[in-house]
Amino acid sequence: MMANVDHEKASDSDCYPRIPKQERDDVAHILDERRRAALADVDNAKLSWFHIKVCFVAGAGFCTDAYDVFAINIASTMLGYVYGKGQKLNANQDLGVKVATPVGTLVGQLIFGWLGDILGRKRMYGIELLIIITATFAQALAGNGHAVSVIGVIVVWRFICGIGIGGDYPLSAVISSEFASTRYRGRMMTAVFSFQGWGNFLAALVGLIVVVAYKNVLLEDSPTDLNHVDFMWRLLIGFGCVPGTIALYFRLTIPETPRFTMDIERNVRQATQDIDGVLTSGKFVVDADAVIQRVQAPRASRRDFIRYFSKWSNLKVLIGASYSWFALDIAFYGLGLNNSIILTAIGFGTPPQKGIIGVYQNLKNICVGNLILSAAGLIPGYYATFFLIDSWGRKPIQLMGFTMLTILFCVLGFGYDKLTATPKAVKGFVFLYCLANFFQNFGPNSTTFVIPGESFPTRYRSTAHGISAASGKLGAVVAQVGFSHLVNIGGTNQFVKHLLELFAFFMLTGIFSTLLLNETMGRTLEELSNEDQEGFVEGVAGRAEDHAIVAQHRR
Repeated sequence: MMANVDHEKASDSDCYPRIPKQERDDVAHILDERRRAALADVDNAKLSWFHIKVCFVAGAGFCTDAYDVFAINIASTMLGYVYGKGQKLNANQDLGVKVATPVGTLVGQLIFGWLGDILGRKRMYGIELLIIITATFAQALAGNGHAVSVIGVIVVWRFICGIGIGGDYPLSAVISSEFASTRYRGRMMTAVFSFQGWGNFLAALVGLIVVVAYKNVLLEDSPTDLNHVDFMWRLLIGFGCVPGTIALYFRLTIPETPRFTMDIERNVRQATQDIDGVLTSGKFVVDADAVIQRVQAPRASRRDFIRYFSKWSNLKVLIGASYSWFALDIAFYGLGLNNSIILTAIGFGTPPQKGIIGVYQNLKNICVGNLILSAAGLIPGYYATFFLIDSWGRKPIQLMGFTMLTILFCVLGFGYDKLTATPKAVKGFVFLYCLANFFQNFGPNSTTFVIPGESFPTRYRSTAHGISAASGKLGAVVAQVGFSHLVNIGGTNQFVKHLLELFAFFMLTGIFSTLLLNETMGRTLEELSNEDQEGFVEGVAGRAEDHAIVAQHRR
């Protein structure tokens, strides 16, 4: 292999004289202007069908992610009826099936975020979806064995599924931000992330359909042998493969982002062709035989990474984005993965009767409650952000969201006893709880996804987004472990009010971390990278193919 490289270098020097420095500088200036002109075309492009396609292709993955994450909120109750002692999973089993995915997601965000900057967004896009589909299908087929229980098998596959889900965060965020025009970038990224709400809603809807469909056969089971509930949770989990399978083909056809091609592969000519094709026809063509003209530009390395983030102006953005996501996910997943426990604790719905009919009523109430929380709080919150993020700004929305959540969780926590004292008061609790869900999404849950996808240079954008997102999942893990071990202090679900008070504290800290962030609205990704773009292209590689540029320049 080294012999081939040496031969190639020798043939270059034999066939072509060394390019004079002045002409190399002139060529570098030309390529730098081409790069900036190409980026301007992307930044000023009108909304097209290609942009809408990117939103739906990336969004379908997020719908799958959210479905798989939040379906376990319902499925864990079903698993308890079938495999738990006393028809309920013990604390460790419940924690295992709920925390496995966030742990895997944390790992996936770091790995795929880094690989997205090293190997490319397109090359990794679709691989994470294959992991999700495979692991989801495997969960639905899990069974008991002599060496391992079905709960243990589910925990392992949910961890693997989480790795795929984690990969979706940085890749989808960066692909949508790097293809978006400056004017619509916030809306485009929020539109992608809003599919998370639909995934949550779909999980509750499928759960309700399955429960109602199995009502009659469920009533034929004995109170101690709920065989048909085993069918129900498998159908609920297994359906998560459907949206992912639909999106898989389209993910494999998404082109590489022009910014990656220019700034990391350093191939300005190919990036320019890609931009022209995508903006005009929505298609792109890669000629394997085309001459590659690489430029000299800042490259990712350990030393360069330390140099960039050693500047406080850059580091504070990473810290602010990471901690804001951490604080938000303490509450978002602490509640989202335990909605069934919260609804049971406040006595939502008809108190379940004993026996089989009680099982049916309990499962139905959990599904209906999750539907209400999704439709009344989560989904509207995403679209409130969608309509305002490119006019009001990311930072004001995040500050407002954290402020409102601090107030709401204080009211829910300190007023918990009065808000759950009577059926009428419970309705007030549910309203405030939906309002908290609304301001999570019309607030930091949306903006913590958007801001790190905009705020860093191309060579570190996916990595930095992965770090920020992984910080959020660390918060989800902390919340779930804490919720599991604290919720029953003083009696069954007696610590819920104090958990809500703790969530209020973390929302308060999120206000201060938001102050570290820069407003990204209306600014190009290159401006937000905090790097001088004048002369970003420092030169050409000096290989034989660069003489074609020099010859063109001389003419």
